[in-house]
Amino acid sequence: MTTTGLLTVRADFGEGRLRHVEVDLRRPPVTQLFIGQSPEAVVRTVPCLYTICAQAQRAVAQAALAAAAGEAPEAADDAGLWIEMLHENLWRLLLDWPPALGLPPAQAAFIAWRATRQGGSCAEATRRLLTEVLHGLAENCLARLVDRNRDVLCGPAALAPDQWLAGCRESGDFLPEMSAPPSIRAAYRQRIAEVERATGALAAGAPFPLAAAGGKGWGVAQTVTARGVLTHAVRLEARTVRQYRVTAPTDVFFADAGALSGLLAGRSFASSSEAKRSLQLAVLALDPCLPYVLEVNDA
Repeated sequence: MTTTGLLTVRADFGEGRLRHVEVDLRRPPVTQLFIGQSPEAVVRTVPCLYTICAQAQRAVAQAALAAAAGEAPEAADDAGLWIEMLHENLWRLLLDWPPALGLPPAQAAFIAWRATRQGGSCAEATRRLLTEVLHGLAENCLARLVDRNRDVLCGPAALAPDQWLAGCRESGDFLPEMSAPPSIRAAYRQRIAEVERATGALAAGAPFPLAAAGGKGWGVAQTVTARGVLTHAVRLEARTVRQYRVTAPTDVFFADAGALSGLLAGRSFASSSEAKRSLQLAVLALDPCLPYVLEVNDA
């Protein structure tokens, strides 16, 4: 989401296990800036404040505001959105996962791919990157990723703005359902599958997933990102924003320690350092969109 804020993950290590896992997610209240603003001002401001997945943030904001006003949304930049999703996924797969597993990052390959994003050759360049670099790197990463044998993969995330809209009208604390990965290994393999799907969609010129519902001043829109479903919810009065809420996957997965604890359940570790490495992999599997700090204390 934004480049500000902080996630702190704490746990105790004792008798070979991680216990008392806690998460402390702190977000700046940036949506307060939207209150009293026009829809046009919010659409202009959103990608400046939410710099990660900025194109997706803008597209879903525009769709939510249009739904609230009973207007047709602008046409989305489908290719740009697919490329943005690929960028976030490839950053993790080429630069972050390998060092976390004791392998060198594929930095040169990533930089070369980034240079193709503004031209018409990105789809073909992505295909080559998968064939020449990512597939082999993924095999090496999976060989080091010893985890529970729970590799069940899910299809593309489902969008349900109608359900979200009903929940928002009833309670401002409503959170969408979002399934956490069953294991760290499954999360890694899911990310590879998402890159494959996005690569095919970019080459085929497929529309980017974006859905909205609303009317009579209420609007909700959802889209997919590299981390999961992103939701914007808004209430308008006289074309002025009265309520605005952004819910990113990080807000759901780190609302409490449940998702992290599920990835670590039943695991035993030979040392505190090994436990911390596994905790880092679990956090990487859920992929928070802001900086994070790990604190593992010997009990």
